[in-house]
Amino acid sequence: MMTRRAIAAALIGLCGLAGPAAAQAPGEAARAAAEAIAAAQARLEAAEGARDRVAALTATVRAFEAGLAGIRDGLRAASLREAELSARLDARETEVAQLLGVLQSLGASEAPQRLLHPDGPLGAARSGMLVASVTPALAQRAQVLRRDLEDVATIRALQQEAEATLREGLAGVQAARADLSRAIADRTDLPRRFTEDPVKTALLIAASETLDSFAAGLSEIPAGPEGRSTGDIGDRKGALPLPVSGTVLRGAGEADAAGVARPGIVVATQPQALVTVPVPATLRYRGPLLDYGLVSILEPQPDLLFVFAGLGTVFGEIGQVLPAGAPVGLMSGRPPSPSGDGALSPASETLYIEVREGAGPVDPLTWFATDKG
Repeated sequence: MMTRRAIAAALIGLCGLAGPAAAQAPGEAARAAAEAIAAAQARLEAAEGARDRVAALTATVRAFEAGLAGIRDGLRAASLREAELSARLDARETEVAQLLGVLQSLGASEAPQRLLHPDGPLGAARSGMLVASVTPALAQRAQVLRRDLEDVATIRALQQEAEATLREGLAGVQAARADLSRAIADRTDLPRRFTEDPVKTALLIAASETLDSFAAGLSEIPAGPEGRSTGDIGDRKGALPLPVSGTVLRGAGEADAAGVARPGIVVATQPQALVTVPVPATLRYRGPLLDYGLVSILEPQPDLLFVFAGLGTVFGEIGQVLPAGAPVGLMSGRPPSPSGDGALSPASETLYIEVREGAGPVDPLTWFATDKG
């Protein structure tokens, strides 16, 4: 049996461990993302009768991607929170056992023992004051434990609901991407600045050993009498949206794992993510190029080229003038299955973005804005 001194020490130690109330359980972001998925599904159905199906489907794919990103973020946050709470509860097993020992000791004491104290009435009074002072703290501690247990249960329910929404969203975005590809193939309403000369393009590719030489040769191919762009976009410098949803993984001039440094930036993104035109631009080239994979090169204004490399699918016809927000391709990679396989995997594809002004490259972040400013 524990002595009264041991009981007092245990109670004081247990009460001293009482912490602040548990943080608000994560879930708001996941709920908002679920609403975005539902809205995207409705938009996909409405796109069937849209006057401009390409624009409607592009917006639909973007909405799905935003919703899926929110669901993924919410699930990761929920998993981290659950792990944190579980670890905290596991660590409290000793505290709970200690508390039970205290209560058992108090409960096993006979009535005369509880009324008497070796130090007489004064010691008994002090013991009573000690118990009275620690009881509210014990109740508060129990409340914190109960709240943590409730948080774990809430988070697990949220995860199940979010995973079901994630599966629906993955199926929806795949359907929207397929519809978008068909709508682009059927599109005939875009203006053209020039008609591609396949022979000149093939000769230029064969003669080019670097992106520099290809871009220089491309600028020498005339774009037709109507000009090469839709106007000056200098006033939007530094404020253009990235062409794909993702995170800048490597800045201009930073070396990769192989020690190769390039003047463009690398954006990490999800498989099959949609890549769009940030501003109206003429499509100067699309297709394979050197070791860059599939490439789209856009010309928003004279002496300015945007190079997007590493695509899995490219859209559009060379010479077309694409409106802002128009799709130019999809990233490569295998999309997660609607069953949820790989749905929470980190961004695994990378888009290389290079901006060329005049005769050479510039840091793309002088033109594009990111969420980090």
